[in-house]
Amino acid sequence: MTAQMNPPSSWTAFARSLDLVTAFGALLLVVWLIDRYRRKPHNSRSEIAALALTAAWCLIAAARGAGDALTLLAEVARNLAWLLMLHRLFVRDYAEAAVRPVLVALALVELVQVPLSGLSLALVSIPAAAAVITKVSALCHLLTTIVALVLVHNLYVGAVAARRGAVRWRCLALAVIWGYDLNYYTVVWLVQAVPAELVALRALAQGLAVAMIGVAARSGGSLRLSPSRAVAFQSLMLLLIGAYLIVMVGAAQSVAWLGGDIGGLVQLGFAAVTTVVIIVSVPSARLRRWLNAILARHLFQHRYDYRAEWLRFARTIGRADAAAEPLHARVVQALADITDSARGVLLVPDDHGALVLSARWQWPTLAVPARALDAAAMAALEQAGAVVDLDAFRTPDDQAADASWLPPWLIDDPAIWVLVPLRHFERLVGLVVLGRPAQPRELDWEDTDLLRVVGQQVASVLAEHASHAALMEAGRFDEFNRRIAFVMHDIKNLASQLALLARNAERHADNPAFRSDMLITLRNAADKLNALIARLSRYGAGAVADSAPVDAAHVIATIARRSNATLGREHVTARCDTRCEVMAARDMLDQVLTHLVQNALDATTDQHAVVLQCRAEGSDGVIEVIDHGTGMSADFVRNRLFTPFVSTKPGGFGIGAFEARELIVAMGGQLHVESTEGQGSRFTIRLPLAHAPQLDHKAALT
Repeated sequence: MTAQMNPPSSWTAFARSLDLVTAFGALLLVVWLIDRYRRKPHNSRSEIAALALTAAWCLIAAARGAGDALTLLAEVARNLAWLLMLHRLFVRDYAEAAVRPVLVALALVELVQVPLSGLSLALVSIPAAAAVITKVSALCHLLTTIVALVLVHNLYVGAVAARRGAVRWRCLALAVIWGYDLNYYTVVWLVQAVPAELVALRALAQGLAVAMIGVAARSGGSLRLSPSRAVAFQSLMLLLIGAYLIVMVGAAQSVAWLGGDIGGLVQLGFAAVTTVVIIVSVPSARLRRWLNAILARHLFQHRYDYRAEWLRFARTIGRADAAAEPLHARVVQALADITDSARGVLLVPDDHGALVLSARWQWPTLAVPARALDAAAMAALEQAGAVVDLDAFRTPDDQAADASWLPPWLIDDPAIWVLVPLRHFERLVGLVVLGRPAQPRELDWEDTDLLRVVGQQVASVLAEHASHAALMEAGRFDEFNRRIAFVMHDIKNLASQLALLARNAERHADNPAFRSDMLITLRNAADKLNALIARLSRYGAGAVADSAPVDAAHVIATIARRSNATLGREHVTARCDTRCEVMAARDMLDQVLTHLVQNALDATTDQHAVVLQCRAEGSDGVIEVIDHGTGMSADFVRNRLFTPFVSTKPGGFGIGAFEARELIVAMGGQLHVESTEGQGSRFTIRLPLAHAPQLDHKAALT
């Protein structure tokens, strides 16, 4: 059917030589595959058939020429064999059901070449008819090659990335065959003849494809196909584009036959109309949703691409940038995106067991009552846990479901479509009300299953969010309670000192030295109360008074003198043989040591003194509080001593040791305890020496 341009004899000879070489290579590969199949059966029969028919086509083309009718029939057989091999590649992954109708249609289009060849032989004497037959044949070839290339693209892109190597060479071979044919028949349609150069290069393309099939057969491998909705949608769009191009070419040629100005006018009008249709329809979201629905209904076993849906859900819920909507609004969006709903609202339980409005997503006009659903409706949703299609309650006949538990505002508004309960551990934590999608459709089992599963995940997110908010609130209350406990503990210590001072004043009021010490003690108590008031603002804020050089010897001497004055006897001894100036907050250090001394006094008898001593040790200043009292067990020191609100003293708060350690740590120090039951305890405070940086600097200079 196709006439060759008067070719140079050299190109004709070159084309026939390449055809013979390709046929010889294909036959060798067929023999090798047959031998391998005999030893170990596998799925290479379609490849064997395709290679054998390709070899036959090349031999016929070398003997009779590319435009001969017998060569064209052999080409039809070759194309059908390659389509069969493509079908077997899809069968390996049980995906052939989706592409079988397309492959059958391509086979039928290819078989049209048989009657066209007969017509071409019958009407060879009529040049106009022969030209029309040539163009129709070229258009059929173009349709076959375009769709076949789309399927090859879909096969490779849809394969799992780790296994694409198994199909790479086969897809490349098919792409070479049909890619070259696409250009070949485009030239045939345009000029109704083919240069000899293209015929020769076509034989070369067949040889390359045969070599690639040989590489694929040698490397082997397995294929696992996993096409996504996006790939299928893109493939469908490519098919539509190819069909559009063919229709445009056919329409342009048809109106050209009219001739004259009328033909040009019709061409211009057709181009204008198709351009307007493309501009209007392609950007349309409604059209895209319709195409996706058609794909899901006819090409896939499941409506949803669950991997894509899960990733989209994670992106929506996990979005935390400045432009992100609040979490409750994103919850509605995550569920609305599944069904392409354009809007929705979220209802959450209140303190009285009813559902109230919590968030809106693109639905500001929906009138939601203050009590959206009462406790009875909430209990029904909580018990059922199923997605509710409100259209089932709006049916006018006797088949309508019982809507007595639903409030009228949900039934009366036809824009409200679905109720998605959010249950966490069988407890309803929210209800999402979705509006109808822009493309109306019915809710099916796959919709309800996916909405229910995603609703459970969303419920977990909401429960976690509520738990986090409750923990933050509990933390604030805990900090407030801790602040009050510290205040009460310090006031208790001051009250104990003042009470003891009052009792001793009854016996020693006439002693001038006692009165002097009493005034000092009262002044210190007043200072402590003022410091306590100032410290209230620091609790919970993590603020600590600035550290400054403090003479530890002076601090322990002051505490010993104050304690002895309060007791009315010498029971606390201070020892410090060397200068020990540490970096600390004076008030805090005084508070810690006062508490430790008081605990030591409570644990000892009158026969044993409490010793306060300090010394410099390396870069640290060490302050020790030593008693020979009852002591503590190792288990108590490890597990209970620094645990808040655990005390062995009647009426004690159990936070003194905890507060002492926290204050020492806040000043950059450490508090250690050594204790033995029946022998006593040693509390050791380590704080940085004030002159330690200078010592380090001098050491660095030396």
